[in-house]
Amino acid sequence: MTPAPFDITYGLIGLLPLVIYVILIFTYKDPVPVTLFCVIIGAIITHQTIFSFADALVKGMGSFLALVGLIIMMGRGLGEVLTATKVSHTLVHKIIYGIGVNTENKAMLGIITASLVIVGLLGTLAGGNAIIAPIVLPVAAAAGLTRSTVGVLFHAAGEEGLILGPFTPPVITLIGLTGVAYGEMLLKAALPVACVTLLVTWFMAHRIQRATKGVYDYESVADVEKFVPDARANRATVVFAASFVLLVAYGMYYKANTAFVTVVMLALAIITGLVGGLSVSKIFQLFIKGMAGNLNLFVLFLFLEPFMNFMEQAGAFKALGLLMQPLVYLGGKAAIPIMGAFTGAVGLSGATVAVMKMVHDMFFPLVQQYGVNIIVWTTAVVVATRATNFFHPGSNMFSSMGFAQSQDMISMIKNGWTVAAAQLLFIIIIALIFA
Repeated sequence: MTPAPFDITYGLIGLLPLVIYVILIFTYKDPVPVTLFCVIIGAIITHQTIFSFADALVKGMGSFLALVGLIIMMGRGLGEVLTATKVSHTLVHKIIYGIGVNTENKAMLGIITASLVIVGLLGTLAGGNAIIAPIVLPVAAAAGLTRSTVGVLFHAAGEEGLILGPFTPPVITLIGLTGVAYGEMLLKAALPVACVTLLVTWFMAHRIQRATKGVYDYESVADVEKFVPDARANRATVVFAASFVLLVAYGMYYKANTAFVTVVMLALAIITGLVGGLSVSKIFQLFIKGMAGNLNLFVLFLFLEPFMNFMEQAGAFKALGLLMQPLVYLGGKAAIPIMGAFTGAVGLSGATVAVMKMVHDMFFPLVQQYGVNIIVWTTAVVVATRATNFFHPGSNMFSSMGFAQSQDMISMIKNGWTVAAAQLLFIIIIALIFA
């Protein structure tokens, strides 16, 4: 029996949930109800019954995205333990004072390094910068950095920390989607994008520093906490660092899958908590408290699975691929990662993992069909999610500005748009050379 011909019109109608998602996410910032609404639209388009819709939601609980959501929750739980034991504070203290900050450049370098490390470990930009701010602001003030400069550094370093840390949500998602190992992804995709971002930001930060010197200075930092680690905090930090390295090396040696991360999170929380003077009961109270703070993201990921599946059932991504084939013919296979990066950067906004999943699902059939280099495609997905957070003023940009005690949004946007342009130019060059 000959299969029915593909109906491209019906496939395009299947894109309706995505179109509505893009529109609503700009006007209604909470992605959870927006995603649920779009899931319902997808269910209507694909003629789901109430029972098949329920089955789709339940299946989402066993999906890869649900696992990512659980890891994100556990990461925040670990963050609560690291904060309570002062391990996070101690790491920042050692970074800042280990550099020996006494100039503007050293202060900038210290802030970038501290934000990269802490955000990369905790997997949250706002949470990581919230921890380092009380420690680095007095140092920044003493070195003569302005509020505008510190805000820009917080944002840029924090965004790149999210794609460098081994257990951050974007990294876990990217590895799972592309199948590229963490080490290869880090060296060939994430680090090059991070270098482009930080080099451009370093240049922009110096321009902003000159322009805002004497205008947005720190008048007083007397009310900012000064932290000095005690013996217990130092001991807990050493044990955490050693345990972290050993567990990661163990996982890499035995080629552990994504689920291994859950064991790592729990083990680090227990070991660090006990060495840091917390009882087992207190460790789990903090861990569960942290997990509860990210429950909304877990629910979001449960909705994302049927959201994408319903569009796939309607033939949305197949129709999109057919429409984009003329562009591929004109630009060659290099056009595929370029289109993917630009779509994520300027057309999609919201949760990073959601953008990652959408861009990958939209373009990966073309990646496979035309044999695009998987590292180039991985780099394109990284750029898509980094550039959108610099191009669109969002929570990460606003929180970074707030932690720096700045109100200079113009400087944040100037750096953001410059960085986004550089990242997109970078993926164009990489795609043309290596795709």
